[in-house]
Amino acid sequence: MARTPLSLIVILGALTAFGPLATDMHLPAFPAITAGLGTESAGVQRALAAFFAGMGLGQLLYGTVSDRVGRRPALLAGLALFTLASLAAALADGIGWFTLARFIQGIGGCAGPVLARAIARDLAEGPAMARLMSQLMLVSGLAPIVAPTLGSALLAGFGWRAIFVTLAGYGAVLAAAVILLLRESLPPERRRRDGPAAVLGTYLGLLADRRFIGLALSGALLSAGMFTYIGASPFVFMELHGLAPHHYGLLFGLNAIGIMAVAQGNALAMRRGVPTARALDLVQAWMGAAALLLLVTTGFGGFPAVAVALFCYVAGIGAVMPLASAQAMAAHGRVAGSASALIGTLQFGIGALVGWLVGALHDGTALPMAVGIAGCAALSIAARRTLAR
Repeated sequence: MARTPLSLIVILGALTAFGPLATDMHLPAFPAITAGLGTESAGVQRALAAFFAGMGLGQLLYGTVSDRVGRRPALLAGLALFTLASLAAALADGIGWFTLARFIQGIGGCAGPVLARAIARDLAEGPAMARLMSQLMLVSGLAPIVAPTLGSALLAGFGWRAIFVTLAGYGAVLAAAVILLLRESLPPERRRRDGPAAVLGTYLGLLADRRFIGLALSGALLSAGMFTYIGASPFVFMELHGLAPHHYGLLFGLNAIGIMAVAQGNALAMRRGVPTARALDLVQAWMGAAALLLLVTTGFGGFPAVAVALFCYVAGIGAVMPLASAQAMAAHGRVAGSASALIGTLQFGIGALVGWLVGALHDGTALPMAVGIAGCAALSIAARRTLAR
């Protein structure tokens, strides 16, 4: 693959950052949102799960549509929906409307990551795609570093609603960048003209492909563990261990730096010819060990031990999704949009389910979070070993 233009890396990386921005920016404001909407912390956590559900379900639509009409039109539609839903969340006066707005926001925001993956597959494959995806992770990895600090500043200066107004502005700016700078990566001669039955057949074919589904699940389950951390960490860090919102933002940003460091290391490994399967073996083992450490130390290891275990687990996200996605999509370039969509649906769908379960099992300790993360890691390793091989 020829050298990728920096502008393309920045735009695609910014598109993959929709999930981290829309979740991480409002995490320090959990207590303020709870009070402002007259609800309980579990209600705001369920609204976050609704966002994850929207991110998962919407990807099936964007993948299919983009394979037919091109990446740019589908992307612009999603950006417009995200922008409008973000404004609706800012204006919500109750937890019900807020949750609905978050769900629609997820449906719009998922266009960014699913189509960024599809565009990457249009332009590269195999190790080259894994390298490009890792470069995107370096850009999108800035979001978890900046978002909590920015959210804390907006909360202190203007209130929690300003966070969602800022998200609306982010969607609008990216829409302008796509219009002005992003070329269409799927030429008309490569687009599909299938009817609904063929579209359904495409998804059923992907689901029946043991290697594809094993690799997709191995990445999605580990990502679901990170979503569990995102949803539970405001309670564990700020309420259970007494961290101030700005300290929470700093710790959250430190974990994001770990993601970027691992993403850079993965890109370097791909350039040096390390097989993607071998690299995924190492990352899965690392994250599995970190999840086990978290489970063992939760309850008696103290906050430092929990923080270290979480850092080790979350850092692995910088490599696991590029590696798993590149391997899963390698044989499906003809339906890259649909394959990318199914990977994203599994990622956010499982994340929403695990987040809901952790919220339902809330017992005033960090144990539900640790069990959720450890369970995701164990299932990820099992899925790859039993299906992908």
